[in-house]
Amino acid sequence: MFNDKSILITGGTGSFGKQYVKTILQRYRARKLIIYSRDELKQFEMQQDFPQSCMRFFLGDVRDRDRLIQAMNGVDYVIHAAALKQVPAAEYNPMECIKTNIHGAENVIHAALANDVEKVIALSTDKAANPINLYGATKLVSDKLFVAANNVAGGHKTRFSVVRYGNVVGSRGSVVPFFKRQIANGCEFLPITDASMTRFWITVQQGVDFVLKNFARMHGGEIFVPKIPSVKVVDLAKAVAPNLPHRIVGIRPGEKLHEIMCPADDSHLTLEFDDHYVIKPTIQFTGNDNFALNALGETGRPVEPGFEYHSGKNPHFLAIDAIVALNHLVEVG
Repeated sequence: MFNDKSILITGGTGSFGKQYVKTILQRYRARKLIIYSRDELKQFEMQQDFPQSCMRFFLGDVRDRDRLIQAMNGVDYVIHAAALKQVPAAEYNPMECIKTNIHGAENVIHAALANDVEKVIALSTDKAANPINLYGATKLVSDKLFVAANNVAGGHKTRFSVVRYGNVVGSRGSVVPFFKRQIANGCEFLPITDASMTRFWITVQQGVDFVLKNFARMHGGEIFVPKIPSVKVVDLAKAVAPNLPHRIVGIRPGEKLHEIMCPADDSHLTLEFDDHYVIKPTIQFTGNDNFALNALGETGRPVEPGFEYHSGKNPHFLAIDAIVALNHLVEVG
């Protein structure tokens, strides 16, 4: 479905954007692949890695609505990956986080509608479910904006959906590169925030594949959640450095012990499919509201009342050897 299509990704110089571009170039013949981001150095470096003629690079910020409208001219599909993501930084700089994550989301929606973009998928985070930090709260608002955008689209063909997943293995903001920097600097121990902490775990390629498939699945208004394993942070530290001791340093500002992707309060809206969950919108649309049957013909079933998809209660945890293998796979890839 991506052959001869124009695709724009906001925040496209990040870990997701690079893997997404690599995947599209390997599997499809896109007419244009547009990277929209504000860092000229990262764009320059990415141009060296991807010199293909279909590549386009637009400098711009999601806070700039006019620039987004210009960049989306003639675009078929949009992935909104741009965000301020660092939890402590958001706690200390709340208005900056709000401007990018909330006002930026509103601008992406407006620009997509102004250009009659066909489909938009916004990337979310497990921190948006029952948020306790500002980053999660802004992403929850962003999720709500993209879901509700289907209701305000009017005569436009544009449809909006959300993909929510957990920590990405090896991404710039994840704990594994942090641990490896500590080891490279000759640390005597690895700092652990809390011995019982757990996280959902996904590779960037799995995230890319999930997003690509959901472009085909979506009606518009769904929040897609993949079924993925959890890891214990102490097991992660043992996988990275089996011989180093740990030291408990306490939870950072705004951090949770465990993450949730499908809250219990949304169980009446949650559908289970073979390899993912869908959280239906709380509001009614005038279009196709049969979210139990997606556009690929896959069928979902309601979850039990009170169901919660929780990283600490996940039936699938990665053992240490599996974490080692996954980390190695990501490094090789």
